[in-house]
Amino acid sequence: MAQGNLGIEPNVLKAIYVQMSRIRAVDKAIQAGLSAGKFMFTYWPMTGQECIPATIAQLTTERDYMVTTYRGIHDQVAKGVDLFGMFAEALGRQDGVNKGKGGSPHISDPSSGSMVTTAIVGAGAPIANGLAISAKERGEDRVTIVNFGDGATSIGAVHEAMNLAGAWKLPVIFLCQNNQWGEYTPIPDYTAGPNFFGRAEALGFRGVQLDGNDPAAFYAGMQDVIDHVRAGKGPVFVEALTYRMGPHAGVGDNYNADKDVLAAAKERAPLEKTRALLAEAGICSEEELEGIDAAAKTEVEDAIARAMASPVTPAEETLTDVFADVTCVPQRGQYPERADEGEPTGEAKTMSMVESIRDAQQIAMSKNGEVFILGEDVGDPHGGVFGTNKGLQTEFGKNRVRPTPIAEQAIIGAAIGSSIAGMSPIAEIMFTDFFGVCMDQVFNHAAKQRYMSGSATHAPMTIRVQAGGGMGGFGAQHSQSMESWLLHSPGIKVVYPSTPADAKGLLTSCINDPDPCVMFESMMLLFTQKGEVPLGEYAIPLGVAKVRREGTDITIVTYGWQVYQCLAAAEELAKEGISAEVIDLRSLVPIDYHRVLTSVRKTGRALVVHAAVEFCGFGAEIASTINEELWRDLKAPAMRFGAAYAPIAYSNAIEMSQVPNSGSIIARIHEAMKA
Repeated sequence: MAQGNLGIEPNVLKAIYVQMSRIRAVDKAIQAGLSAGKFMFTYWPMTGQECIPATIAQLTTERDYMVTTYRGIHDQVAKGVDLFGMFAEALGRQDGVNKGKGGSPHISDPSSGSMVTTAIVGAGAPIANGLAISAKERGEDRVTIVNFGDGATSIGAVHEAMNLAGAWKLPVIFLCQNNQWGEYTPIPDYTAGPNFFGRAEALGFRGVQLDGNDPAAFYAGMQDVIDHVRAGKGPVFVEALTYRMGPHAGVGDNYNADKDVLAAAKERAPLEKTRALLAEAGICSEEELEGIDAAAKTEVEDAIARAMASPVTPAEETLTDVFADVTCVPQRGQYPERADEGEPTGEAKTMSMVESIRDAQQIAMSKNGEVFILGEDVGDPHGGVFGTNKGLQTEFGKNRVRPTPIAEQAIIGAAIGSSIAGMSPIAEIMFTDFFGVCMDQVFNHAAKQRYMSGSATHAPMTIRVQAGGGMGGFGAQHSQSMESWLLHSPGIKVVYPSTPADAKGLLTSCINDPDPCVMFESMMLLFTQKGEVPLGEYAIPLGVAKVRREGTDITIVTYGWQVYQCLAAAEELAKEGISAEVIDLRSLVPIDYHRVLTSVRKTGRALVVHAAVEFCGFGAEIASTINEELWRDLKAPAMRFGAAYAPIAYSNAIEMSQVPNSGSIIARIHEAMKA
């Protein structure tokens, strides 16, 4: 075949083959190492899919962002991730690209543009939107490519992300590497759809189907797609047809495939066909091709040898990279004393909690152009369901205050991606109950990104969420207190203010914090509580509790709207001669155990009160710590008091009885005083 009939420049075709050869060398080395027992890690082979990333590598640079999956070793190689760092990471070595903390399913290498690798099917798509938002808002011509398999098209997160990207015309390419298998299930068994690219049209943007095994055709098609996205014309969905010749996980051939189908796929395998084409067209001699393959093999062997010699990431690294500051990690026996913010000075104004939250956001947005708000109905005139953002869209514009579709996974994912790129998003979720529909993005991605990447990337984002309870009439799906979900997810900081001043101060600290933070906002307090709030920028350090009332006989530890129930109970108890000290935690992680233990050491008794269900609640953790640390000083075991083990009832009478109130708190304290 003459070079002029190739449909692609000879030097480009050769460059594609060089990347394909490197990818195949990595694939063969991993499979050989696993088969021989030399390696001990899980592998999801991509044999047969080499052409897709090898071709894209000729059309993009390290400035362009990539998100991929646990099967994306080929994507990582072509993107430019250092092979030594990649192998060391897969082997759990400290020289790994992410210190051996994420492994191959979680590689993050911003120097090459490989930003996020997720082991959760389809979860990368919402995060890619956030990366694309950052590029668009900064006026950069970067494109973001999110890779996923055909199986991920069944996941709701992909549909949410596509809808959001289409609505906002984001510079993102949804690249479905259609290898014909959703794990162990072939396409006809899991969808009746005739194709995948057609789904983009239903969401209002372009979709194309390309031959992912033909480098010339795929190069031409992807060049057009990338030019379209780079020019700001919105997202594109690309269905790249290929075939996975290996099993879902492990080594060898795809043993689920029909033998004839697999044999035909091998005949169409891109690496072998491209190699033959280079020789047939006279672009490369056999000697040159052998040299390319030998160089790839040598590069891989050298990387493996160095990776095997790298020290195993030691146990001493366990708590490093959970947060930016390791002292924020709850640790048995380590209870740091953090400096209080002190009494505010200067001018103040009486505000409701709604007003103080809005004030904190207005100041942050004025100070930092990369702070933006996104969430359902957050724009004007309403400014959110509770009006916490009212007027901000009018002041800062629609790009800084972004009303979203009703799609919590898309909201949180976009916040994650934009924060990884260095922005400071504030995502609003209407009710804590709705964490149930986006919890994967919260605790598998936002919480874990710093740790899995060994701090190569992190997600400095804020989630504001309204919490019901204690009001009646909202029922079981709008009244839960779900903070324990988050507290059991390492990597998330959680605050729960009880006053307008604290709401402003804690939110300011969350927005400026290097780690993902969640602020709970009690619906009961948003409008009812008013107080003096310092004007101007005002921050309260995370991990600093506040003594709301001093006492000598028992310490009540609480937070959120329960602070007022506990203060009312303390007022009544004082009439009986019982002096109760009330501590408002304010920050749940990091927690201020120093001030809690100091108080209980003085009083000798403790009761932890919260609106969340008592069983397996935060109160059990605090009470247990008090008992373990202070058992010699206690006059009675520390106790906890939370809501009854039942969904929150719609009936006002039931709800008021199932959640702690001042009367039931007094009764529980009477029990503690008798012990």
